[in-house]
Amino acid sequence: MPYALFSDDAKLSKSYPTEADVWKLAADSGLVTDVEAKTGQPTPRRMLDNDYEIRPCQAEADECPEKNERDARAEEEFQQLLKGRAA
Repeated sequence: MPYALFSDDAKLSKSYPTEADVWKLAADSGLVTDVEAKTGQPTPRRMLDNDYEIRPCQAEADECPEKNERDARAEEEFQQLLKGRAA
């Protein structure tokens, strides 16, 4: 089942094959905050800003979650290439 980013009941992102894909995109977009771990836990935990949630969803009729994920990776690689050329 695909996953997407939500605010209340509004779907804010495209659908992606895994929850991890949406977490990565949210982090890349600056929507993830590390908060201090509770007592006794060794690492900080990640939290979405603005009460966003990542939930399972149905893909739109004309949407392919796997293609969305491939497109997002291609865009990320392109942006890294541009950064490398600018340096």
